[in-house]
Amino acid sequence: MHLAYPAVLAVLLFCVGVYGVLARRNAILVLMSVELMLNAVNLNLVAFDVWLRDSLHAGQALTLFTIAIAAAEIGIGLAIVLAVYRNRGTSDVDRLRDTAETDAAEALPDEWAGDGEPLGEGAPGTTEDPADPAGKARKTEATA
Repeated sequence: MHLAYPAVLAVLLFCVGVYGVLARRNAILVLMSVELMLNAVNLNLVAFDVWLRDSLHAGQALTLFTIAIAAAEIGIGLAIVLAVYRNRGTSDVDRLRDTAETDAAEALPDEWAGDGEPLGEGAPGTTEDPADPAGKARKTEATA
């Protein structure tokens, strides 16, 4: 058997996988593309194991480990995608990237200041802001 045939097939599979990772927006299709790339690597490992006539069959043994790691990766990846889909309502990779870039100040509750002290009405160092529709106290910086 010529080594070129499985090597060319592995290169084609790997290129299709790279295109799928770079061009797809759906997270499940991205995971499938990663699996294509791993299968291309497995094909190369087995082809070189047969071509080199390794007595220990190290390429085939490494392929079994790669398949086990790929199965664990796809299981965890699908669990993450399903959890994100339940929370966000979409599995679009671009939208998920946009939600990760939120302002850290939006994540804090309104009654907590940046130093960890809760602010209340009439607390020292606070003023009422007439532009604040909720009328909550905001901490002001002391200028000397």
